[in-house]
Amino acid sequence: MDSSASADHARLLERHREAIALFDSRVRAVGPDQWDLPTPCTEWTVRDLVNHLAVEQLWVAPLVTEGRTIADVGDAYDGDVLGADPAAAWESAKEAALAAFAGPGALEGTVELSYGKTPAAAYCSQMVADAVVHSWDLSRAIGADERLPRDLVDAAAAEFGGYADQLPRSLFAEPVEPPADADAQVRMLAMLGREA
Repeated sequence: MDSSASADHARLLERHREAIALFDSRVRAVGPDQWDLPTPCTEWTVRDLVNHLAVEQLWVAPLVTEGRTIADVGDAYDGDVLGADPAAAWESAKEAALAAFAGPGALEGTVELSYGKTPAAAYCSQMVADAVVHSWDLSRAIGADERLPRDLVDAAAAEFGGYADQLPRSLFAEPVEPPADADAQVRMLAMLGREA
């Protein structure tokens, strides 16, 4: 791998660590009486949202490290994976994902996703964007600070920019028109049907 690709992968891994740390900080802020609160993802409670992100992290090691396909994994991560201690379950899932993406050569390979073979680096970029947007969702749901780091906002906007209109409407509502004076975060959220 040439030095520019290596630098790109290093930057991507740093963005991934930052995005996961951001979501992690919001999970740690969830109060014991907040797990059933609604979120901007209209069909999800706080627990459902954290479960979604935990499941996403659990998929990383089988796909990236083990070279398994979605069919290979099957329904192993269907349903609730949080159990009696949601924060601990999230912690375990995120640590496994961080380790898998950071493994030697992990971002140089491909993974088999629902729509076919995908570069592992592209998969990691998708995971960054997902964690950033859902950090905002979780912040709004529990009343935490909704400001997102600008580098992560830019990463999410760049990732979603090409296909925001094709995202599942169960997770991402139709795009909304941002105010004329909207900042980068508001524009990124509007692209995904969220009104900041």
